[in-house]
Amino acid sequence: MSAVFSPAPDPSPASSWAVLQDVLQNIARSHPDAVFASSLGAEDMVLTHAIFSAGLPIQVFTLDTGRLHAETLALIQAVHDRYGVAIRRVQPEPGAVKAHVDAHGAFAFYESVALRKECCALRKVEPLRRALHGHSAWLTGQRRGQSLTRADLPESELDPVFGLRKYNPLAAWTHDDVWAAIRRFAIPYNPLHDKGYPSIGCEPCTRAVRPGEDERAGRWWWEQKLSKECGLHAGNLKD
Repeated sequence: MSAVFSPAPDPSPASSWAVLQDVLQNIARSHPDAVFASSLGAEDMVLTHAIFSAGLPIQVFTLDTGRLHAETLALIQAVHDRYGVAIRRVQPEPGAVKAHVDAHGAFAFYESVALRKECCALRKVEPLRRALHGHSAWLTGQRRGQSLTRADLPESELDPVFGLRKYNPLAAWTHDDVWAAIRRFAIPYNPLHDKGYPSIGCEPCTRAVRPGEDERAGRWWWEQKLSKECGLHAGNLKD
């Protein structure tokens, strides 16, 4: 299949990259202990490149839920090969995951939003809480154009879930901006993007999107659009 989400000619001005570099440097100065939670998606790879290529003291980690695609796990090694820096893998508590699976089954998340969010809480939210403990700020690769729940995303906010400063440096970037940067700097990315996956999470909970669907339509596709956050960014959901 052709590369559905690879960019056409570079539409992004060089100034966008310079602005991003300035933003990240300012974050690092204001929060020397800042960390970046990477989903290893396209946006996150852009931020990873910006951080590692500039040698910024921002630690990069990813949530290894135990259910990631093989392509996603391979990208961790590709990053190390490219930049010589390891992305830290934060994993869920094995006992808690086992207890949930024993009680509800391995695919209970298909049965209800509540059970899906419980699975996300065990595999993603609790590990993230551990990873953020003791830090004053964290970064994400979220963009406003990804979904309805992120339409009003600020570039900087006080995280209501984890109680620390949260930065979304790519909030105003478009899909084309992201892919122009990937093309310009030959940034490694997940090959699933070329197979119709603009947003990639756990393997059982992610599918390719169809023409006309928004970028996160393939995440938890059996649910209503406004429930589609896992708890990491619960502040995006409106009452």
